[in-house]
Amino acid sequence: MSDLKYVRGFASELSSEALPGSLPKSQNNPKRCPYDLFAEQLSGTSFTTPRVHNQRIWFYRIMPSAKHGKYKRVANEYIVGDFTNLVATPERFRWKPLPLPDAKESVDFVQGLRTMGGAGSAAGKAGFAVHCYSCNSSMGKRVMCNSDGDFLIVPQLGSLMIKTECGHIHISPGEIAVIQRGFKFSVHLPTKGDRRGYICEVFDGHFVLPDLGPIGANGLANPRDFLHPTAKYENDTKTKHLLIHKFCGGMFEAELPGSPFDVVAWHGNYIPYKYNLKDFVAVNSVTVDHMDPSIFTVLTCQTNSPGVASCDFVIFPPRMAVQKNTFRPPYYHRNCMTEFMGNIKGQYDAKPDGFKPGGASLHSCMAGHGPDADTFEKCSKEKDDPVQMPEDSLAFMFESTYIMRLTDWALNKAPLDEDYIKCWDGLESKFDPNKP
Repeated sequence: MSDLKYVRGFASELSSEALPGSLPKSQNNPKRCPYDLFAEQLSGTSFTTPRVHNQRIWFYRIMPSAKHGKYKRVANEYIVGDFTNLVATPERFRWKPLPLPDAKESVDFVQGLRTMGGAGSAAGKAGFAVHCYSCNSSMGKRVMCNSDGDFLIVPQLGSLMIKTECGHIHISPGEIAVIQRGFKFSVHLPTKGDRRGYICEVFDGHFVLPDLGPIGANGLANPRDFLHPTAKYENDTKTKHLLIHKFCGGMFEAELPGSPFDVVAWHGNYIPYKYNLKDFVAVNSVTVDHMDPSIFTVLTCQTNSPGVASCDFVIFPPRMAVQKNTFRPPYYHRNCMTEFMGNIKGQYDAKPDGFKPGGASLHSCMAGHGPDADTFEKCSKEKDDPVQMPEDSLAFMFESTYIMRLTDWALNKAPLDEDYIKCWDGLESKFDPNKP
């Protein structure tokens, strides 16, 4: 949607006002705010978090968030916030394209959420969850608020227009959005049709840019390419809205007397954002060897151990492959981390036939994985000529130090590829002790 305006930056102190002069000058909560607005702070970190990591935003809104009805817990079959007692298995899994809504039903973003798995718990504020969504209708006057963690939304099919308290964000496949803990938002479909995508939710901390080390000052995802919405308000205090609040994995509803998207101005550094994955500046080997996939990290949410992530969001974008005398697809691997992958579009080079757009795979801690037999045979013999990886391909990975436990939906209702592990059946020993 080309009419939407954004503010550029990452983890920056930003501000926006929909009416001139609606931001107070030189203080946050004056006795009377301009236009008789209410001042309200949303804290993304504790008050005493060191300033370099402290995140918060000040809203100047028509009505404060405190005014709403009593919460009522509602049935919740598919969303999980505590993974402690769920199934943990070292098995390798692949899912066929995740199901779309029945055309006869109207399903919005919240109704189409399904938790596939995760680790830890939202109540303990440690761990992560992987969800998928499929929907075919807008949320209308329904509004979601997530107390449990930050949503990193990866569309695979169809575009979304996300209303937030800071303004509107439009994303299409090939873009991502991050909606942090505590923000109210509502997902709308700009056009008719089905939507599908993936979500990683982190319970501890927030996503940040990875350190670049010897790469230098530039490269990977550059801060200037992240876009934040600009203030856009609805002056509607009479039309009732329904608040759907995700809290410790449970779902609660409360009535709102009017639109919660009534923020006329804001300032701070805790702001939803979007990013176009085409802007990622990929680096790679220009001599030999397949580099570790960490070179493709867009965002990371770190645990308390430096370099160990609750979640790394990694992409496999179109790029040049020029390494000499190198098996160029991903190498065979056992990892101390959990690897959940999704395919946004095109073919994934390690498994070009079986890993379809809209599908997913899971390789847990120390579970052996790698290219299928056909890919190994083909790429072990190909020439060393420079190759442009297909421009119409894009896959991603949520990589976590935590062990991902699977939900009943992922194990028994989602479309599992029961023959997945057969992709390695064709591998045969070529070892000959007389031929070094």
